[in-house]
Amino acid sequence: MRHVRTLVVIFAALAVSGCMTTPRLFAPSAPPPPPSIDAVVYGGPGADVTGAVPGPSPAVAAALVRADDPDPPYTLDSGDRLRVMVYGQDGLTNTYAVDAAGRLTLPLIGAVPARGRTTADLSRAIASRLRDGYLREPHVAVEVEAYRPFFILGEVTFPGQYPFVAHMTAETAVAIAGGFTPRAYRWEIEITRPTPQGPVRLKGPMLTPVRPGDTVVISERWF
Repeated sequence: MRHVRTLVVIFAALAVSGCMTTPRLFAPSAPPPPPSIDAVVYGGPGADVTGAVPGPSPAVAAALVRADDPDPPYTLDSGDRLRVMVYGQDGLTNTYAVDAAGRLTLPLIGAVPARGRTTADLSRAIASRLRDGYLREPHVAVEVEAYRPFFILGEVTFPGQYPFVAHMTAETAVAIAGGFTPRAYRWEIEITRPTPQGPVRLKGPMLTPVRPGDTVVISERWF
């Protein structure tokens, strides 16, 4: 009888220990479905709940910082129309255009190189030419009357050449060209910018500043 009670106690202990060590089973939850391309591009169901548009990569951002001084001096080139004022000399004060060779041609002094110069630099160059045998103390001021145009290509309604507007961004340029086409990639643009060292290409978001003479390209999205 004593042996029977001992066996009962042993079996009861084993049963309890088995219940305590049996692992609990959980059904794995299914992973959420990936968002569609259109949801990511245009928003809506399946897009990020924050609605945030991914910004440029750090490398692109660094390139934009190097290429886009927040307040760069404006340099002249072909297509700019300038108002040249020579105080006390009504015959010289007039509006002149920078020609295809990048020069400004004035009475008496002829062609003055303007490409790559600021208006202040050009004022000094004109005054120096006038001082050399024409006027004793010329006072010259130069201001931009009309900027050279910019160009926009790719997935916009009306690609082409347009007059530059002060404080323009790529977003403004797209609006001037009639907006995006249905296949346009709307979050990043490419700009080709002429510089004295040659054309520079950069990519950036829609708020990237546009300068006179720039060519803005809106690419086509793949999906």
